[in-house]
Amino acid sequence: MLKIRRFMKGVDEPIWVGILSESRKNRADWRSITAEEMLRQEQENPSFDPEGRFVAELEQRPVGVVHANVEKLREERTGFVRLDVIPESRGRGIERQLVETALKELKARGMAIAQASVDSGELDYVRLLQELKFEQVRVMSFMEMELANFPQGIGADRQISIKALRKDREEDMKLWTWLLNETFREHFNFRPNTLEEMRHFLLSDLYYNKDKQVFFAVLDNETVGHIGVGIDEKYNLEKHVEAGDIFTIGVLKKHRRRGIGARLMLHSLEALQAKGMTKATLGVDNYNPTEAMRLYEKVGFKVKKKDLVFERGL
Repeated sequence: MLKIRRFMKGVDEPIWVGILSESRKNRADWRSITAEEMLRQEQENPSFDPEGRFVAELEQRPVGVVHANVEKLREERTGFVRLDVIPESRGRGIERQLVETALKELKARGMAIAQASVDSGELDYVRLLQELKFEQVRVMSFMEMELANFPQGIGADRQISIKALRKDREEDMKLWTWLLNETFREHFNFRPNTLEEMRHFLLSDLYYNKDKQVFFAVLDNETVGHIGVGIDEKYNLEKHVEAGDIFTIGVLKKHRRRGIGARLMLHSLEALQAKGMTKATLGVDNYNPTEAMRLYEKVGFKVKKKDLVFERGL
């Protein structure tokens, strides 16, 4: 009755995006992608590994997918399980078989640890991972705020000057790559980003397809922090909002706790407001070593949804 087969590149993209759209349509941080966009990602994203993907068919009808994802550029032997089953087919054991298939695939590819992330509200997925000996290691939050009347008095260092990254300048791209790697080095699941990855994200990534910008914080002629903001028109259309997203923010360790992050945050919110946005969103690790959530809450962000990250040995 149930068949799990390998994904066929160039053939199964419409099936894959269809299942993702059905499975994730009610998630606050999700917007659909097209088969054409998925093909572009397969062909252009320098860090994407298309191997390890499987499709579950029930009576010849596709009902679920899983990706046993091994990142090309990650040195640690950690793989990632990305699972989706359409709502009407959940609870029949399909999820378990897909996860078990992914675990076997990751082990066969030399991984020592498997990670999986699920929406905290999807209790059936949470129970399944616990039954399969996964342990919770992290909580990730998707936060949102209204841009009207956001507070100004949050300790921002107004002596910091803000400089926009110039996308056509190689030195700016190299600076951003170095800065992001330095500011995220101590974060969960960190791995160094390459210049090629950063250029692809800024110029060719599927998301934030309008007004994607990066700003640098400069103190005494030294670049000490960065922030990135973008507007995803497709997300806004699907969710019926006018929202911009803060997709990255970081301050060099020796310059933290002096209002630089607050200065960057206020600048980005003002930039989004100037473009007609009424909401701002961001994602954050609740256990972030910089305690970033305290800043976000001070600005006015509130948690809209949580994802739980689970991990087990292979």
